Amino acid sequence: MTTRLPWRPAASADPVPVLAAAQRVSDDLMDGLAGPRARHATHGLRRLFGVPGLGLTDLSGSLLWSGRPAADDVVVSALDEVLHSETPVSERGLLALPLHVHDELAGVLLITEATNTLARQAAELVVHALERGRLEASAEQAAEAELRALRAEISPHFVYNALTVISSLVRSDPDRARDLMLDFAEYTRYSLARHGEYTMVAEEFRAIETYLALQRAVLGERLRVQVRVAPEVLAVAVPYLVLEPLVENAIRHGIEPRAEAGLIQVQGMAEGNDCVISVEDDGLGMDPARAAAILAGRGDDGGVGLANVDRRLRSVYGPWYGLTVETETGAGTRVVVRVPRFQPGVLP
Repeated sequence: MTTRLPWRPAASADPVPVLAAAQRVSDDLMDGLAGPRARHATHGLRRLFGVPGLGLTDLSGSLLWSGRPAADDVVVSALDEVLHSETPVSERGLLALPLHVHDELAGVLLITEATNTLARQAAELVVHALERGRLEASAEQAAEAELRALRAEISPHFVYNALTVISSLVRSDPDRARDLMLDFAEYTRYSLARHGEYTMVAEEFRAIETYLALQRAVLGERLRVQVRVAPEVLAVAVPYLVLEPLVENAIRHGIEPRAEAGLIQVQGMAEGNDCVISVEDDGLGMDPARAAAILAGRGDDGGVGLANVDRRLRSVYGPWYGLTVETETGAGTRVVVRVPRFQPGVLP
């Protein structure tokens, strides 16, 4: 059985141009009925469905029309009835259909000299495009909210300790105090300032080296650090602020609670087409079940930003990427970030 688009005759030629036209209309409506490409979408819809006239309006009453318009009094009467009843209206050759997006009235489709079936198909195409646009906008807002949450997790305890150390060195070692103050300024600039959605591995490593310099000043001999990164991954694009929370977590929950010195190792390397970055501490470790709960967002405060970072990575790269946590009680913790070295649309 051959499936065909209902607004095209069975004898229609290659359906690919029709599908491409429908996709263009859908893309043009991504920003809504009042978006910058809505007028272009209106023209595309009329050509796609082959009707003399077609109009789109949102709830503000701003009507976009393509082709031969219906009489003004007919349009006004039909719009008024649809907006009040939220049901389809047929009046003197004009069909007016409500556009419900996620069960809420978002606008009205007006179409002339069309069958009910064709008009419904046109309305469905518009509604699907509007729903897709809202979902993508919601996803972007969620990602921005998670990034704001990461910024908000900067430890006040760490900030207080860092500034206390710096102030104590102002008289005894002013050069070191100046260097640390510059490190602190760079740390806060990178962590709190507005950035694009993506950055480079090189920038993330520069940020964690600044953070580690401040932590070494605070913890002294209790903290040892090794940072190694392969040159071939420095230019890999990654979501902004994905490494610093992992390093902070390693120090806060792996090194700080113990009396003796601890080691933090951060490594970045290429493995085939992937970039693999690990943050490892030789601290207290934890039960693997607790680590799994933290990564799933069900744990306590033992994982600063782990679930947040993992969700962001998987939303960008897919379920095969993200974080893995290797740990045992008393055996330290190793958090591994795996991302593709090249991903379409991911650019710093």
